[in-house]
Amino acid sequence: MESDAMSSSSAAVAVSSVTEEELTLTVKWSGKEYTVRVCGDDTVGELKRRICEATNVLPKRQKLLYPKVGSKLADDTLLLSEIPLKASLKMTMIGTVEDEIIVDPMDSPEIIDDFEIGQVEEVDIKDNEVNKQKLRRRIGQYKIELLNPCREGKKLLVLDIDYTLFDHRSTAENPLELMRPYLHEFLSAVYAEYDIMIWSATSMKWVELKMGQLGVLNNPNYKITALLDHMAMVTVRSDARGIFDCKPLGLIWAHFPEFYSAKNSIMFDDLRRNFVMNPQNGLVIKPFRKAHANRDSDQELVKLTQYLLAIAELDDLSALDHKKWESFNEDNFKRRRHG
Repeated sequence: MESDAMSSSSAAVAVSSVTEEELTLTVKWSGKEYTVRVCGDDTVGELKRRICEATNVLPKRQKLLYPKVGSKLADDTLLLSEIPLKASLKMTMIGTVEDEIIVDPMDSPEIIDDFEIGQVEEVDIKDNEVNKQKLRRRIGQYKIELLNPCREGKKLLVLDIDYTLFDHRSTAENPLELMRPYLHEFLSAVYAEYDIMIWSATSMKWVELKMGQLGVLNNPNYKITALLDHMAMVTVRSDARGIFDCKPLGLIWAHFPEFYSAKNSIMFDDLRRNFVMNPQNGLVIKPFRKAHANRDSDQELVKLTQYLLAIAELDDLSALDHKKWESFNEDNFKRRRHG
Protein backbone atom coordinates (compact mmCIF):
# COMPACT_ATOMS: atom_id res chain seq x y z
CA MET A 1 0.00 0.00 0.00
CA GLU A 2 2.93 2.28 0.74
CA SER A 3 4.32 1.66 -2.76
CA ASP A 4 0.92 2.47 -4.29
CA ALA A 5 0.86 5.74 -2.35
CA MET A 6 4.38 6.53 -3.54
CA SER A 7 3.58 5.88 -7.18
CA SER A 8 0.18 7.58 -7.27
CA SER A 9 0.82 10.51 -4.95
CA SER A 10 4.32 11.89 -5.42
CA ALA A 11 5.06 15.56 -5.94
CA ALA A 12 8.24 17.19 -7.15
CA VAL A 13 9.09 20.46 -5.45
CA ALA A 14 11.63 22.52 -7.31
CA VAL A 15 13.17 25.70 -5.97
CA SER A 16 12.57 28.26 -8.71
CA SER A 17 14.18 31.20 -6.94
CA VAL A 18 15.92 31.66 -3.66
CA THR A 19 16.40 34.95 -1.89
CA GLU A 20 17.41 35.72 1.62
CA GLU A 21 13.85 36.81 2.39
CA GLU A 22 11.69 34.37 0.48
CA LEU A 23 11.78 30.96 -1.19
CA THR A 24 9.41 30.52 -4.13
CA LEU A 25 8.79 26.82 -4.66
CA THR A 26 7.15 25.30 -7.70
CA VAL A 27 5.13 22.29 -6.60
CA LYS A 28 4.28 19.74 -9.24
CA TRP A 29 1.62 17.36 -8.07
CA SER A 30 -1.09 15.33 -9.78
CA GLY A 31 -0.22 16.76 -13.18
CA LYS A 32 -0.44 20.39 -12.08
CA GLU A 33 2.00 23.02 -10.87
CA TYR A 34 1.48 25.27 -7.87
CA THR A 35 3.50 28.13 -6.40
CA VAL A 36 4.34 27.80 -2.73
CA ARG A 37 6.06 30.65 -0.92
CA VAL A 38 7.93 30.27 2.35
CA CYS A 39 10.74 32.13 4.07
CA GLY A 40 14.03 31.04 5.55
CA ASP A 41 12.69 31.71 9.04
CA ASP A 42 9.81 29.30 8.42
CA THR A 43 10.05 25.69 9.58
CA VAL A 44 9.69 22.38 7.78
CA GLY A 45 6.26 22.19 9.41
CA GLU A 46 5.36 25.51 7.78
CA LEU A 47 6.56 24.22 4.41
CA LYS A 48 4.26 21.22 4.84
CA ARG A 49 1.36 23.54 5.61
CA ARG A 50 1.95 25.44 2.40
CA ILE A 51 2.20 22.20 0.42
CA CYS A 52 -1.02 21.05 2.08
CA GLU A 53 -2.70 24.27 1.03
CA ALA A 54 -1.68 23.59 -2.57
CA THR A 55 -2.22 19.81 -2.76
CA ASN A 56 -4.64 18.92 0.09
CA VAL A 57 -2.17 16.33 1.37
CA LEU A 58 -2.22 16.83 5.13
CA PRO A 59 1.17 17.65 6.74
CA LYS A 60 1.09 14.47 8.82
CA ARG A 61 0.71 12.45 5.60
CA GLN A 62 3.66 14.07 3.85
CA LYS A 63 7.14 12.62 3.50
CA LEU A 64 9.68 15.04 2.05
CA LEU A 65 12.79 13.80 0.24
CA TYR A 66 15.71 16.01 -0.78
CA PRO A 67 19.27 15.12 -1.89
CA LYS A 68 21.94 15.08 0.83
CA VAL A 69 19.57 16.33 3.54
CA GLY A 70 18.92 12.96 5.15
CA SER A 71 16.27 12.87 7.83
CA LYS A 72 16.23 16.64 8.46
CA LEU A 73 12.96 17.09 6.58
CA ALA A 74 11.30 14.74 9.06
CA ASP A 75 11.88 17.36 11.78
CA ASP A 76 8.98 19.82 11.57
CA THR A 77 10.74 22.27 13.90
CA LEU A 78 13.82 22.71 11.70
CA LEU A 79 14.18 26.14 10.07
CA LEU A 80 14.33 26.15 6.28
CA SER A 81 17.37 28.44 6.47
CA GLU A 82 19.24 25.50 8.01
CA ILE A 83 18.57 23.34 4.93
CA PRO A 84 20.75 24.01 1.85
CA LEU A 85 18.03 24.37 -0.78
CA LYS A 86 19.38 24.75 -4.31
CA ALA A 87 17.51 25.72 -7.47
CA SER A 88 19.15 22.86 -9.38
CA LEU A 89 17.84 20.16 -7.04
CA LYS A 90 14.32 18.86 -6.49
CA MET A 91 12.45 17.98 -3.34
CA THR A 92 9.95 15.14 -3.59
CA MET A 93 6.82 14.95 -1.48
CA ILE A 94 5.19 11.54 -1.01
CA GLY A 95 1.71 11.40 0.46
CA THR A 96 -1.94 10.68 -0.16
CA VAL A 97 -4.98 12.91 -0.19
CA GLU A 98 -7.66 11.86 2.26
CA ASP A 99 -10.79 11.73 0.15
CA GLU A 100 -12.79 10.39 3.06
CA ILE A 101 -13.31 12.33 6.26
CA ILE A 102 -11.29 10.97 9.13
CA VAL A 103 -13.60 9.47 11.73
CA ASP A 104 -11.02 7.91 14.02
CA PRO A 105 -10.47 10.22 17.03
CA MET A 106 -7.09 8.59 17.61
CA ASP A 107 -5.94 10.08 14.30
CA SER A 108 -6.02 13.62 15.64
CA PRO A 109 -2.87 15.08 17.19
CA GLU A 110 -2.06 14.59 20.85
CA ILE A 111 -0.10 17.30 22.68
CA ILE A 112 0.35 16.71 26.38
CA ASP A 113 3.71 18.35 26.99
CA ASP A 114 2.28 21.81 27.60
CA PHE A 115 4.47 24.23 29.50
CA GLU A 116 4.24 27.33 31.62
CA ILE A 117 5.57 30.37 29.82
CA GLY A 118 6.99 33.17 31.94
CA GLN A 119 5.75 36.73 31.60
CA VAL A 120 9.05 38.04 30.21
CA GLU A 121 9.19 35.18 27.73
CA GLU A 122 5.62 35.89 26.60
CA VAL A 123 6.54 39.50 25.88
CA ASP A 124 9.67 38.44 23.99
CA ILE A 125 7.73 36.01 21.78
CA LYS A 126 4.82 38.41 21.20
CA ASP A 127 7.07 41.36 20.35
CA ASN A 128 9.67 39.43 18.35
CA GLU A 129 9.87 40.96 14.88
CA VAL A 130 10.32 37.58 13.14
CA ASN A 131 7.15 36.29 14.80
CA LYS A 132 5.32 39.47 13.83
CA GLN A 133 6.39 38.96 10.22
CA LYS A 134 5.09 35.39 10.32
CA LEU A 135 1.76 36.64 11.61
CA ARG A 136 1.56 39.24 8.84
CA ARG A 137 2.24 36.55 6.26
CA ARG A 138 -0.42 34.30 7.74
CA ILE A 139 -2.94 37.14 7.70
CA GLY A 140 -2.31 37.49 3.97
CA GLN A 141 -2.44 33.75 3.31
CA TYR A 142 -5.37 32.55 5.39
CA LYS A 143 -8.96 33.38 4.53
CA ILE A 144 -11.59 33.10 7.25
CA GLU A 145 -14.90 31.89 5.82
CA LEU A 146 -17.82 33.29 7.79
CA LEU A 147 -20.62 30.85 8.54
CA ASN A 148 -22.67 33.68 10.04
CA PRO A 149 -22.16 37.47 10.04
CA CYS A 150 -20.15 39.20 12.75
CA ARG A 151 -22.50 41.12 15.06
CA GLU A 152 -21.82 44.70 15.99
CA GLY A 153 -21.33 45.33 19.69
CA LYS A 154 -20.62 41.69 20.57
CA LYS A 155 -17.43 40.41 22.12
CA LEU A 156 -15.52 37.47 20.66
CA LEU A 157 -15.12 34.00 22.18
CA VAL A 158 -12.66 31.61 20.47
CA LEU A 159 -12.87 27.95 21.48
CA ASP A 160 -10.57 24.99 21.04
CA ILE A 161 -12.17 21.56 20.41
CA ASP A 162 -10.03 18.67 21.66
CA TYR A 163 -10.14 18.35 25.46
CA THR A 164 -12.00 21.69 25.59
CA LEU A 165 -15.39 20.80 24.11
CA PHE A 166 -14.83 17.14 23.37
CA ASP A 167 -12.80 14.17 24.63
CA HIS A 168 -11.16 13.09 21.38
CA ARG A 169 -9.15 10.22 22.85
CA SER A 170 -11.89 8.12 24.41
CA THR A 171 -14.10 5.82 22.34
CA ALA A 172 -17.88 5.60 22.22
CA GLU A 173 -20.61 4.33 19.92
CA ASN A 174 -22.16 7.80 19.90
CA PRO A 175 -19.88 10.90 19.76
CA LEU A 176 -22.36 12.72 21.99
CA GLU A 177 -21.14 10.56 24.86
CA LEU A 178 -17.77 12.30 24.55
CA MET A 179 -19.17 15.85 24.46
CA ARG A 180 -18.32 18.04 27.43
CA PRO A 181 -21.32 18.39 29.77
CA TYR A 182 -23.50 21.51 29.32
CA LEU A 183 -21.90 22.38 25.97
CA HIS A 184 -25.11 23.52 24.26
CA GLU A 185 -26.34 25.33 27.38
CA PHE A 186 -22.99 27.11 27.57
CA LEU A 187 -22.98 28.17 23.92
CA SER A 188 -26.63 29.26 24.05
CA ALA A 189 -26.05 31.44 27.12
CA VAL A 190 -22.85 33.16 26.00
CA TYR A 191 -24.14 33.73 22.45
CA ALA A 192 -26.20 36.60 23.84
CA GLU A 193 -22.98 38.54 24.45
CA TYR A 194 -20.32 36.88 22.28
CA ASP A 195 -19.73 35.92 18.67
CA ILE A 196 -18.32 32.37 18.76
CA MET A 197 -15.47 31.00 16.64
CA ILE A 198 -14.03 27.47 16.81
CA TRP A 199 -10.26 27.12 16.30
CA SER A 200 -8.66 23.68 16.30
CA ALA A 201 -5.08 22.53 15.65
CA THR A 202 -6.51 19.84 13.37
CA SER A 203 -7.70 19.80 9.75
CA MET A 204 -10.87 21.60 8.66
CA LYS A 205 -12.44 18.22 7.86
CA TRP A 206 -11.97 17.16 11.48
CA VAL A 207 -13.40 20.47 12.76
CA GLU A 208 -16.47 20.24 10.53
CA LEU A 209 -16.99 16.57 11.33
CA LYS A 210 -16.79 16.95 15.10
CA MET A 211 -18.88 20.10 15.28
CA GLY A 212 -21.45 18.49 13.00
CA GLN A 213 -21.60 15.31 15.10
CA LEU A 214 -22.07 17.34 18.27
CA GLY A 215 -24.87 19.40 16.72
CA VAL A 216 -22.99 22.67 17.12
CA LEU A 217 -23.33 23.88 13.53
CA ASN A 218 -27.12 23.77 13.31
CA ASN A 219 -28.32 24.52 16.83
CA PRO A 220 -31.34 26.88 16.79
CA ASN A 221 -30.26 28.65 20.01
CA TYR A 222 -26.90 30.00 18.83
CA LYS A 223 -24.79 30.43 15.71
CA ILE A 224 -21.11 29.83 15.07
CA THR A 225 -19.43 32.77 13.33
CA ALA A 226 -16.48 30.88 11.82
CA LEU A 227 -14.28 27.78 11.95
CA LEU A 228 -10.47 27.92 11.86
CA ASP A 229 -8.03 25.02 11.51
CA HIS A 230 -4.31 24.24 11.79
CA MET A 231 -3.55 26.24 8.64
CA ALA A 232 -4.29 29.44 10.55
CA MET A 233 -1.67 28.72 13.21
CA VAL A 234 1.77 30.33 13.34
CA THR A 235 5.09 28.69 14.23
CA VAL A 236 7.10 30.73 16.74
CA ARG A 237 10.52 30.31 18.30
CA SER A 238 11.24 30.72 22.00
CA ASP A 239 14.81 30.79 23.36
CA ALA A 240 13.73 28.68 26.31
CA ARG A 241 11.09 26.44 24.70
CA GLY A 242 12.28 25.99 21.12
CA ILE A 243 9.84 26.01 18.21
CA PHE A 244 6.10 25.37 18.54
CA ASP A 245 2.77 26.34 16.97
CA CYS A 246 0.31 28.83 18.45
CA LYS A 247 -3.02 30.49 17.66
CA PRO A 248 -2.56 34.26 17.21
CA LEU A 249 -5.81 36.14 17.71
CA GLY A 250 -4.21 38.97 15.73
CA LEU A 251 -5.15 37.02 12.60
CA ILE A 252 -8.85 37.35 13.44
CA TRP A 253 -8.48 40.98 14.53
CA ALA A 254 -6.77 41.85 11.23
CA HIS A 255 -9.57 40.29 9.19
CA PHE A 256 -12.39 41.91 11.17
CA PRO A 257 -10.93 45.08 12.76
CA GLU A 258 -14.31 46.79 12.89
CA PHE A 259 -15.68 44.06 15.15
CA TYR A 260 -12.90 42.50 17.24
CA SER A 261 -9.75 43.56 19.07
CA ALA A 262 -7.66 42.70 22.11
CA LYS A 263 -10.16 44.59 24.25
CA ASN A 264 -13.19 42.42 23.46
CA SER A 265 -11.73 38.95 22.77
CA ILE A 266 -11.11 35.86 24.89
CA MET A 267 -9.91 32.39 23.92
CA PHE A 268 -10.37 29.07 25.77
CA ASP A 269 -7.80 26.32 25.23
CA ASP A 270 -6.36 23.53 27.37
CA LEU A 271 -2.85 24.41 26.10
CA ARG A 272 -1.44 27.71 27.35
CA ARG A 273 1.19 27.71 24.61
CA ASN A 274 -1.55 28.58 22.13
CA PHE A 275 -1.98 32.01 23.74
CA VAL A 276 1.65 33.07 23.52
CA MET A 277 1.04 35.77 20.89
CA ASN A 278 -1.85 37.20 22.92
CA PRO A 279 -1.32 36.07 26.54
CA GLN A 280 -3.76 38.60 28.01
CA ASN A 281 -6.63 37.10 26.01
CA GLY A 282 -6.20 33.42 26.88
CA LEU A 283 -7.90 31.32 29.54
CA VAL A 284 -6.57 27.82 30.22
CA ILE A 285 -9.57 25.55 30.54
CA LYS A 286 -9.38 22.35 32.55
CA PRO A 287 -8.93 19.47 30.06
CA PHE A 288 -11.95 17.22 29.64
CA ARG A 289 -10.49 13.70 29.53
CA LYS A 290 -11.90 10.25 30.34
CA ALA A 291 -15.39 11.37 29.42
CA HIS A 292 -17.15 8.24 30.67
CA ALA A 293 -15.75 8.68 34.17
CA ASN A 294 -16.01 12.48 34.37
CA ARG A 295 -19.09 13.55 32.45
CA ASP A 296 -21.33 13.38 35.52
CA SER A 297 -19.06 15.61 37.59
CA ASP A 298 -17.54 18.09 35.12
CA GLN A 299 -18.92 21.58 35.82
CA GLU A 300 -16.32 23.64 33.98
CA LEU A 301 -18.64 25.08 31.33
CA VAL A 302 -21.27 26.00 33.92
CA LYS A 303 -18.75 28.05 35.89
CA LEU A 304 -17.22 29.56 32.77
CA THR A 305 -20.68 30.64 31.61
CA GLN A 306 -20.98 32.69 34.79
CA TYR A 307 -17.55 34.21 34.22
CA LEU A 308 -18.15 35.16 30.59
CA LEU A 309 -21.48 36.79 31.33
CA ALA A 310 -20.01 38.65 34.32
CA ILE A 311 -17.13 40.15 32.33
CA ALA A 312 -19.21 40.88 29.22
CA GLU A 313 -20.11 44.29 30.62
CA LEU A 314 -16.43 45.32 30.92
CA ASP A 315 -14.80 47.57 28.32
CA ASP A 316 -11.43 45.82 28.22
CA LEU A 317 -11.13 42.05 28.72
CA SER A 318 -7.35 42.14 28.20
CA ALA A 319 -6.98 44.05 31.47
CA LEU A 320 -8.19 40.98 33.40
CA ASP A 321 -6.02 38.20 34.77
CA HIS A 322 -7.89 35.21 33.34
CA LYS A 323 -5.81 32.86 35.48
CA LYS A 324 -7.92 34.09 38.39
CA TRP A 325 -11.28 33.57 36.72
CA GLU A 326 -12.58 31.27 39.45
CA SER A 327 -11.87 33.79 42.22
CA PHE A 328 -13.54 36.47 40.03
CA ASN A 329 -16.68 34.32 40.06
CA GLU A 330 -16.47 33.93 43.85
CA ASP A 331 -15.98 37.66 44.44
CA ASN A 332 -18.87 38.42 42.11
CA PHE A 333 -21.10 35.98 43.98
CA LYS A 334 -20.19 37.55 47.34
CA ARG A 335 -20.93 41.05 46.04
CA ARG A 336 -24.33 39.98 44.72
CA ARG A 337 -25.12 38.15 47.92
CA HIS A 338 -24.08 41.12 50.06
CA GLY A 339 -26.05 43.51 47.88
